[in-house]
Amino acid sequence: MAIGDEVRIAARKRLLFLPHAIRQMSRPERMITPREMESVVTTGELIEDYPNDPRGHSCLMLGRGDINRALHVVCSPKDEYLAIITAYLPDPGQWSDDFRRRR
Repeated sequence: MAIGDEVRIAARKRLLFLPHAIRQMSRPERMITPREMESVVTTGELIEDYPNDPRGHSCLMLGRGDINRALHVVCSPKDEYLAIITAYLPDPGQWSDDFRRRR
């Protein structure tokens, strides 16, 4: 099964926000909501695959949050949940105009 499918299946069970993700989400200049994160992992696009991640197979998802802002979410599907590793607003200086490719 492809990692993108595994992400969606795990997301339907439960989202587990790891400490780093919570810190990133709650930074005053970005304030990413759990609802936005859920939207990214259930409807977003897989843009990078990390099969050899020491935390387990993970991936980078791109989606749109509130006010149509681009969001990146790194997550790892587990049997009982989807681990949300981190989330951030992609830096236009480091990503292509569509936020799908690193510069």
